[in-house]
Amino acid sequence: MKNIIKLSIILLIFTFASCKENKSESNKEGAAIESTQADKEGQLYSCPMHPEVHGKQGEVCSVCGMKLTEPVTQAAAAPEKVKVQAEPLSKSSFSIDGILNNYLKLKNALANDDSKEAANAAKELNVTLTNLKSDKIEAKFKKEYADIAEDAKEHAEHIGDNPGKIEHQREHFAMLSTDVNDLIKIFGTDKKIYRDYCPMYDQGKSGYWISETKEIKNPYYGSEMLTCGGITNEW
Repeated sequence: MKNIIKLSIILLIFTFASCKENKSESNKEGAAIESTQADKEGQLYSCPMHPEVHGKQGEVCSVCGMKLTEPVTQAAAAPEKVKVQAEPLSKSSFSIDGILNNYLKLKNALANDDSKEAANAAKELNVTLTNLKSDKIEAKFKKEYADIAEDAKEHAEHIGDNPGKIEHQREHFAMLSTDVNDLIKIFGTDKKIYRDYCPMYDQGKSGYWISETKEIKNPYYGSEMLTCGGITNEW
């Protein structure tokens, strides 16, 4: 009889411990599910082409209309700072403002889908590059300037000689923009300007341009996606 009572007590203790353990596991699972649901509710997603656009999963990107599908990490959710460019490398009085004025006129023509006006602006840029005197440039920058200017002239010629072929003009404008950016880094400018970027153009490889305004007006897509892009640098 005593053995039966002892056995019953042992079984009772074992059952109680087992129930307690199951309850603990159940509570953990419930908490994990609640935590996962809370995470999902608070999780932000971004556009594959415009990572700066955030929202709930499946919502539409305000720039290009694609669905937001990429999970946003806490670090990525923080807004990126626009990089302020350092002082120019050259200390000479040589000015590239004439080049920049022609370039900006060309940029605005492409943003307006005006291939003919883009060709005219490119021809003006070519004249400016040809006539600009480089005698004020320090000796150590003369060859670098000559190489950049020669490359810029080639792209300006392509744009100027191809009115009506705006896609071809835009391809050379992308390469011209690299030249202009290099000139700004070396010689600087008194103008307030920005370097913009469109991640959709050329698979994100070359979609940069220089602008005189914070407002995004995309020269690579024009009216098709005029506001696609963002500011990366400023002077």
